Amino acid sequence: MRWTRTWLALGDSYTVAEGVPLYDSYPYQTLRMLRRRGDDWSAPEIVARTGWTTDELTAGIAAAQLMVRYDLVTLMIGVNNQYRGRAVDEYERQFSSLLQMAIERAGYEKGHVIVLSIPDWGVTPFAVERDVQKIAAEIDAFNAVNRAVSQREGVGWLDLTASTRAAKGDAKRFAKDGLHPSGLEYAIWAEALAAHVEGIR
Repeated sequence: MRWTRTWLALGDSYTVAEGVPLYDSYPYQTLRMLRRRGDDWSAPEIVARTGWTTDELTAGIAAAQLMVRYDLVTLMIGVNNQYRGRAVDEYERQFSSLLQMAIERAGYEKGHVIVLSIPDWGVTPFAVERDVQKIAAEIDAFNAVNRAVSQREGVGWLDLTASTRAAKGDAKRFAKDGLHPSGLEYAIWAEALAAHVEGIR
């Protein structure tokens, strides 16, 4: 018997697709790919906002009217912690708590939770006059944390950072604001995520 699967997408500007139409976001492009491949999925429920840090996402989840359980929960958070100069150890504590929330919303099915790595905004046109090596090193430190916590908890972890770094110098892969990804870049993320989700049953 077929059923319509549900998805909770937790995050920040990358999840709400700042700078591009919502249909070009990675959640909605992934949704279309999954539907074309034969699975029934409802539109993703998105709890995310541009600028959110880990603690702000935690507050956003607490304020949201969510279902008890989802078939898929994705979590991408941390770029604004890095941008604001927040501590990595604070991030680890808050990210760990968020991941537990994600696992709970997936009905404690850890295989149905996927953490997406933090993109490297240092390669964007917006950051041309910034210390890009420092940004890259800090992004790597934050991603090392979310990857280690994800592995410890036994949830999925998907590297999207490499794709964002490969976009350097390619104007087509950035939105008009010069900071966020374009629909073309989000399509790359969506392909990777859809392939990962296909393995979840």
